Amino acid sequence: MGSWEGEWAGADNKKRKTPQTMILCCGEALIDMLPRDIDGGTAYLPAVGGAVFNTAIALGRLGEETGFFSGLSSDLFGRQLAAALAQANVDHLLSVRSTRPTTLAFVALTNGQAEYTFYDENSAGRMITRDELPDVPPIDAAHFGAISLIGEPCGDAYEALAMRLKDDCVISLDPNIRPGFVTDEAAYRARLERLVAIADIIKVSDEDMAWLAPGRAFADSAAQWLAQSAKLVMLTRGGEGATAINRAGEISVPAVPTQIADTVGAGDAFNAGLLAGLRRAGLLGKDRLASSQPEVLRPALELAARVAAITVARPGADPPWAHEIE
Repeated sequence: MGSWEGEWAGADNKKRKTPQTMILCCGEALIDMLPRDIDGGTAYLPAVGGAVFNTAIALGRLGEETGFFSGLSSDLFGRQLAAALAQANVDHLLSVRSTRPTTLAFVALTNGQAEYTFYDENSAGRMITRDELPDVPPIDAAHFGAISLIGEPCGDAYEALAMRLKDDCVISLDPNIRPGFVTDEAAYRARLERLVAIADIIKVSDEDMAWLAPGRAFADSAAQWLAQSAKLVMLTRGGEGATAINRAGEISVPAVPTQIADTVGAGDAFNAGLLAGLRRAGLLGKDRLASSQPEVLRPALELAARVAAITVARPGADPPWAHEIE
C-alpha cells in the first residue's frame, strides 16, 4: 500500500505540494503504435497513450494539479510514459512500478478514425490488484474509464478504488468502450452498471451509447443515470458537438471547427477540458454539479470542446498546453 502521508511529491520529485485540489486519474498507460507510411510499407511510431493517461497529460498541460495512478513498467516504454507525465507536471508517485511489460496498442487509421489492436497479457498495467491500491489523501475528483475496467485483475482493482472514494470526492467515468478488447461481455456490462450507479459525472460518446444501449435514446439513459448517483451526464457526437444534462436541465455546445489529423485522444482531451473547466468555475463538487443551472456549465463545456479540437488537429494524442488555450 502506498501513502502520501499528507503530502505528495511532484513527478520530478523536486516539489512538494498539498493534494487537496488535485484530480486523480486512475487507469491505463500504454504505448500507441501509430502507423507511418514509408517506402515499401508501414512503420509504427511508439507514442505515449492510454485513455486515462491522456486525460492526465491534458490536465497537467492545462496547469491543473493532477495525479496519476496505474501500473507502470520499468521497461523502456514505461520510462517513456513516466517521462511524459513528468514533463506535463503530473504526479505518478502512487503508481505501482514493476518489471512486467508495457501494454502496446497498434493503431489503424481509416479516414482519420482510429481502430486498436491491444497486446496486454501479463502487462504492468493489467496485473495490478486491489492489494496494491494506494492510500489516497483528500482530492477533488477521481477519473476512471476505458480498457482499465475490462481486463483482470486491474478491472477489479479500479472498481474497488472507485467504491472506496465515492463518498469523498467527485467520481468521473468515461467508459470509452473498446468492443474488440472485451472478452467477457456479461462481466464487463455488470461492472459498468455498478460504476454508473456511483459516478457523479458520466461522459459517453455516440459510439459508446450504440454498444451500451443499442436503439435507446440518450435522454432515456441520462434520466436513468441521474435518478441514481449521476449529477452531470454528457454525450459527445464528434463534429456535431456535445450535450450535457444535469438535474436542472440541458445544454448543448457545438464542436470547434478544425482540420482533423486523426481522432486519437479526442474524448480523453474533452474529459480533461471539462474537469479543468468545472474546477475553475468552482463547480467540481457533488451538490454544485447537481444543482447548477445548465448555462453555468457552458464555459466548462466550451473549454472541453476547444481542448478536443486542438488535439484532433494534431497526429496522435497531443493535447494542448495552457498557453495554447488562453
